[in-house]
Amino acid sequence: MAQQQQHIELVWFKKDLRVEDHAALAAAAARGPVLALWIYEDAVIRADDFDARHLGFANECLAELEDDLRHFGVRLLRRRGDAVAVFEELWQQTHFSRLYSHQETGNAITYQRDLAVIAWTKARNVEWQEFAQTGVVRRLKQRDGWSERWLRRMEISPRPAPAMLQGAACNHLRGVGTCDATDFSLSPDQSAALRQRGGSRSGWASLQRFLHESGVGYTKEMSSPVTAWDACSRVSAHLTWGALSVRQCLHASADRRRDLLEAKALGQRIDARWMQSIKSFQSRLRWHCHFMQKLEDEPRIEWRNFSRSCDGLRDEQHCDPLLLAAWKEGRTGYPMIDACMRALNATGWLNFRMRAMLMSFASYHLWLHWREPGLHLARMFLDYEPGIHWSQCQMQSGTTAINTLRVYSPTKQLEDQDPQGIFVRKWVPELAKVPDCYLAEPWQMPIMEQHFCDCVIGRDYPAPIVDHATAYRQAHDRMHRLRSQQSAQAEARSIQQKHGSRKGASKRWR
Repeated sequence: MAQQQQHIELVWFKKDLRVEDHAALAAAAARGPVLALWIYEDAVIRADDFDARHLGFANECLAELEDDLRHFGVRLLRRRGDAVAVFEELWQQTHFSRLYSHQETGNAITYQRDLAVIAWTKARNVEWQEFAQTGVVRRLKQRDGWSERWLRRMEISPRPAPAMLQGAACNHLRGVGTCDATDFSLSPDQSAALRQRGGSRSGWASLQRFLHESGVGYTKEMSSPVTAWDACSRVSAHLTWGALSVRQCLHASADRRRDLLEAKALGQRIDARWMQSIKSFQSRLRWHCHFMQKLEDEPRIEWRNFSRSCDGLRDEQHCDPLLLAAWKEGRTGYPMIDACMRALNATGWLNFRMRAMLMSFASYHLWLHWREPGLHLARMFLDYEPGIHWSQCQMQSGTTAINTLRVYSPTKQLEDQDPQGIFVRKWVPELAKVPDCYLAEPWQMPIMEQHFCDCVIGRDYPAPIVDHATAYRQAHDRMHRLRSQQSAQAEARSIQQKHGSRKGASKRWR
């Protein structure tokens, strides 16, 4: 009887929580009865870049995945602990000989974990098959031709759920229930009431709403925090946790574009903005993989500067705790900065331009090394993807050596992106009565006006913790001196060759 229970095809679900377009699941289903496994890994969940919001979203994805698998008679076995220890115990119970999963480009913890799993599978003579689910290429020798390889991979039609999927006889295997934040001594999820919900169905609903309704003005409306909440696709967290795949999103957008062109050919009126919006969305899906490739190629960028000429530029060992706390809590005295941070802390999401502004402010205005601010943002972003995140943190702090330096003016960003103060007043209610003309710089209000508006600077709302003009000039001068050095320029050329995009390398997606 025990021998009959041993034949299983073990699928290890990580950040690929869906049944459709799932190469590992399809490969396992083609070989025999399937057991699905999820591991609550203490090392991952207790890490500095993890937050209760991530666990909450993952659990919602898992609940839906469990229902989908149950439809096929497949059990999702949940266990907790070190991955190798979990596999060893399961092997002792079943003597499984094949393990399937997707290729993960994660943080250093998951990278080292995967190395340990490789060693374990070799010791136990277990065949581990990993499948790509993004456009990231393992062991890439050079960037030339990467875009063409990405296109070839993405042109493959998304796979449906395996038709022949059947479950293994494994009721004797004991698992754990749903683990929540309290099981790992995590602080409560600050975003629980306002963040997005996890799962393939909610991800697909967001994608369809974007492609058919809200995304028409995406190209222009994505920059403002007033409009971006509705105009953006809002599928990033679902991509991070694999509730949707990049390929699914690309093909859905291509289908929508084709339908629009057919409607236009039939004489129907379509909004001309749709084509550019879809093109912009598809471009960002490609950039999603482009940035993940950087971490795949050079894992050390999670901690170390892309450009070693930037070592020592900022204090890497000490991050001013007062400045960091004011930035993290939205108490900098700059309304646009504070509104964005408070919105992010409360919801888990913020549009790209405002994310860049937050990181730029920490790096240039406060002159903080990117690592500590980056960790806070990693915890707050529901869609935290290490490969994208750490590349962006370094890009916005000027340490990639190959990207344009952008020192955002919080005043100008408010005037350009929220001129009526709709977003700022929502998230910084202390400024609710401040007139539009003072909203970007409330410290400029006469004292009588401050009392009239119930917003006395230094009492009801903080004065700026740094002077923008001074910080801008000092940051610009420091970065200019660094980048003018011949050694820094030589290193920049090397970084461009290894990590830079290749202009004109990719065709329009369909």
